[in-house]
Amino acid sequence: MVGNMLMRGMLIGLVAALLAFGFARVFGEPQVNRAIAFEEKMNAAKGEAPEPVLVSRGVQSSVGLLTGIIGYGVGIGGLFSLVFAYCYGRAGRISPRMLAVLIAAAGFLSIIIVPELKYPANPPSVGNPDTIGYRTELYFFMIVLSIAGLVLAIKLGRGLAARHGAWSASLLAGLFYIVVMGIVQSVLPAINEVPADFPAVVLWQFRVASLGIQLILWCVLGLAFGIMTERSLEPRPKKSHSHSFNG
Repeated sequence: MVGNMLMRGMLIGLVAALLAFGFARVFGEPQVNRAIAFEEKMNAAKGEAPEPVLVSRGVQSSVGLLTGIIGYGVGIGGLFSLVFAYCYGRAGRISPRMLAVLIAAAGFLSIIIVPELKYPANPPSVGNPDTIGYRTELYFFMIVLSIAGLVLAIKLGRGLAARHGAWSASLLAGLFYIVVMGIVQSVLPAINEVPADFPAVVLWQFRVASLGIQLILWCVLGLAFGIMTERSLEPRPKKSHSHSFNG
């Protein structure tokens, strides 16, 4: 069963990635082009020669973008299916469809929203190239801490449910997660390498587009995986055999 779920998650991740790619092409790539044009303008004003381009923008915004999103979508779909297989039967009396939606919501919150609050996405041309490794490490460290905090909050909620009820336990667990993530975000170093004269509208639209891509991926994955898995787990009606007798 796990193998079938894994294949289903990867296939749905592929479909979600194709939809996200269409969104990225329409709403994300124009902002990237504007950011690159800003960088080229600033370099020209400083008298710096343009850097050699190893891969053309046409390839980056088409084949490169598609390859990256598909790889990400398939990978997330596979991980999603494994998490679902682990949680199914351990999460109490909850339907597969609702469980998939809850896992998708939890993943979107802990992997995307919370880390983005601390380290929001920037266009590729924004930021110091010398610090890209440091910034990447901090971002992934934030993701790990966010997932760990969510897991602890879920365990806390399940432990409090018997004493305080499901509703109160959920509120207390949610408050615990918010407080812990607030402390983590206040402790981790802040990074702001966006030039002061960078167009605020372009930056805002790029970040909205980035969240939109992730939202499409996680929504499609949660809804489609839940529907398909629930149908596959439904008990199939037994075929009735009719016998005719010749007397």
